[in-house]
Amino acid sequence: MNKKLLILSLLTIFAFQACKNEKKSSEDSETTTTEIKLVSPDFNADSAFAYTKAQVDFGPRIPGTNAHKKCAIYLVSKLKSFGAKVNIEGEPTKTYDGKTFQLKNIVASFNPENKNRVLVTAHWDARPFSDQDTDPVNHTKPFDAANDAGSGVAVILEMARQIQQKQPNVGVDFVLWDLEDYGKANDETPDEITWCLGSQYWAKNAVKMGYKAIYGINLDMVGGGNAQFTQDEISRQSAPEVVNKVWNIGSEIGYSSYFVSIPSGKLVDDHFWVNKAGVPCVDIIHYNDNSGFYINWHTQLDNLANIDKNTLKATGQTVLETIYREK
Repeated sequence: MNKKLLILSLLTIFAFQACKNEKKSSEDSETTTTEIKLVSPDFNADSAFAYTKAQVDFGPRIPGTNAHKKCAIYLVSKLKSFGAKVNIEGEPTKTYDGKTFQLKNIVASFNPENKNRVLVTAHWDARPFSDQDTDPVNHTKPFDAANDAGSGVAVILEMARQIQQKQPNVGVDFVLWDLEDYGKANDETPDEITWCLGSQYWAKNAVKMGYKAIYGINLDMVGGGNAQFTQDEISRQSAPEVVNKVWNIGSEIGYSSYFVSIPSGKLVDDHFWVNKAGVPCVDIIHYNDNSGFYINWHTQLDNLANIDKNTLKATGQTVLETIYREK
């Protein structure tokens, strides 16, 4: 075989092999990349981050402060701008240290005439002190409360914005709890009643008013990096079907690293009181029995720099998808 013919033959073989490899690569890509079809709108993490920042910019939203007052006005105005029917509910409420504050639960409803409803909640107040900070000097200082609980409120605001643009088949109620985080450290009462004062107030009135919802979802610390949402005991015992629904959807749409099917212990959070009111409710919360709460929980480092848009996206898209799948 002459040199020219040999080169031509080799080029033909290389071209064929390259074409074959390209086709194989294309086929592999098609098999490994499964398109996830959502029935819900696209949750915008940039928007949710901006809503987190807006809250932080007021300063720590501690009951009785100017930051708390201004943030309440902002939240009510924002929810109304999205077309929700909004009310502030509450009464003068005494905290464990003998102080009294005007409780302000912010309740926003979409499609209020629809009897089939889903409840989504988060607390909006900030804890007055950084009692979990590694430096004892900081224990009496307030903190930004970006994740606990600006993130949950931000997810709700972005959800509300999306619902205004595309209504789901069910009515949706959002409740932003006040005086959730003003509890006594190491509260030894059976139900830790110095905490979650806003949801305790709501639960009593919801029972009286006969409030009904298919289920509830509470959001707490849903913006931290490397978040892991385990399945706490109260959620598993009081709302097992809701746990399965939410965690399965989260995993199905690509967020299995966040919504992990790992059981955790009893956490008395706002969902505990919602369940007491007869609404099966789960808690999406950054917690693991081994590592505890979010690493910057109740410390000076719970700030905007430690908010992760990926976690906001995972939370918001999962909850939106859950709601929009309801018939």
